[in-house]
Amino acid sequence: MKSLKYIALLATLALAFPLSSFAKDKNEHTVTLSDPVQVAGTQLKPGDYKLEWQGSGTGTQVSFIQHGKTVATAPATLKTNDDAVTQDAVVMSTNNNPRELKEIDFGHRKEALVFDQSGM
Repeated sequence: MKSLKYIALLATLALAFPLSSFAKDKNEHTVTLSDPVQVAGTQLKPGDYKLEWQGSGTGTQVSFIQHGKTVATAPATLKTNDDAVTQDAVVMSTNNNPRELKEIDFGHRKEALVFDQSGM
């Protein structure tokens, strides 16, 4: 009878494990900024940021989180990259001071967040 309980427990755990792996697929990614950058009117210092976004397409809202605190939020467009993007990349303007964040490419996810700063 004890072995039947253990088998039932193992079966339950085996079924629950794959479900938890699907739940882990969040809209988040960590990025390192090597230079100061402006996004949505906020100056971000160099460092590591956790990005979390909600929505898809042009209605995406991105939060920049550092040390557990949201330091900026910005509208963006979530797009799918082609296979040529193989690693993460941060794209900034080169002619503005301060530099503006234009795009963050996620190589292993084949996605990108594009920030439109023109309306700000």
